[in-house]
Amino acid sequence: MSFHLAVLGDIHGNVAAFDAALAAVERARPDAVAVTGDLVMNGPRPAEVLARIRTLEQAGAYVVQGNTDIAVADLDLSAAFPWLEEVPAAQRAAAEWAHDALGAADLDLLRRLPAERRLRVGDDLVLICHGSPGSQTEGLPLELDAAVTVQRITRTDARVIVCGHTHVAETRDLGRRLICNPGSCGYSFDGDADAAWALLTFEPDGTIAADLRRASYDPLPVADEVGSRGLPGDVYRAATIRTGRFVR
Repeated sequence: MSFHLAVLGDIHGNVAAFDAALAAVERARPDAVAVTGDLVMNGPRPAEVLARIRTLEQAGAYVVQGNTDIAVADLDLSAAFPWLEEVPAAQRAAAEWAHDALGAADLDLLRRLPAERRLRVGDDLVLICHGSPGSQTEGLPLELDAAVTVQRITRTDARVIVCGHTHVAETRDLGRRLICNPGSCGYSFDGDADAAWALLTFEPDGTIAADLRRASYDPLPVADEVGSRGLPGDVYRAATIRTGRFVR
């Protein structure tokens, strides 16, 4: 019998996009759900997103912590953005705003999330992470040097690596490793503003298929809500949500 794993992540406080993706996931009736982190920062509705994360967890979903979840939970911006010599004021403002918008229980939820989860499907091991195996901040973008990609993906024995962080939907079958990045559910950079998610299908014969999907929703009200917030960088965040392309 086939096993279906739904994957989504990089929600970034966009509950409208999250709801659209969750409705599509529910229609697909997967056997399990994985969420790859970066749940609340940048978007206007962090508490609502975490309410849905709690429901998913209670139903058995595999949820991990992203780097911006560290920024929001503990305001440890150097840990969240180690590639930046100095964290910009816009990043700091977004993290502080989300932190203040969440209650103690929500912040504790973000803190307790693991960096990685593992799921075994038949003979195949699936690693669920945010950036790459062993790292919440080092991603697996397509333009990454091939030698560095190999170095990062061989930090796990998993056949399937489910990750996020780049906000670009893509799958790569590298022989002994299959990478599935569903793209960003709520803050896309790949030119499609719809809510991204993916469905992995594991067949009894060992075949694994990854289907990248989008759930339609209206990003304009979300962009307007972000734009009216008045934080440094909100005009760019609103444009990113509206267009599905990183604007800065």
